[in-house]
Amino acid sequence: MSTTGHSGRCLCGAVRFHTQATPKGASVCHCSQCRKQSGHLWASAYVPRDALDITGEVTWYASSEAAHRGFCATCGSNLFWAAHEEDTMSFALGALDGPTGLRLEKHIFTADKGDYYDIADDLPQKA
Repeated sequence: MSTTGHSGRCLCGAVRFHTQATPKGASVCHCSQCRKQSGHLWASAYVPRDALDITGEVTWYASSEAAHRGFCATCGSNLFWAAHEEDTMSFALGALDGPTGLRLEKHIFTADKGDYYDIADDLPQKA
C-alpha cells in the first residue's frame, strides 16, 4: 500500500486499509449500536467507497436495514460502517497508523449516549 494518504489496520494486522482521499466528517457516535459494538464510542471519518482500498478478510454484519458494519474475522476489530444507500464508507479513527492530522468535528446521536459519562469538550453535538 502507498505511504501517502491514510493507512490503518486491525489489531492483528490481517485486515488493512488505505485511502489517498481526504477523510471527512470525523465524529464520535454515541448511538446504542456503536456503544455495543465498540464497548464505548465509535470515532470515525469517511471517504468515497471506491477510494478505500481494503485487503484481508472483512466480515460484514447487517446491523440495521440501513447499514452494515465490517470487522476483522480473525481478531474482531471493528473497522468499517457503511449505509446501504450511500457511496461513502466510514472507518475507525483508532485503527489508523501513525499521526493522522485529523481532528474531531462533532458528536452524533448524543440523545442516545450512555448515562455513565459526560461529553466534556466544546464540539458541536447532534441529537
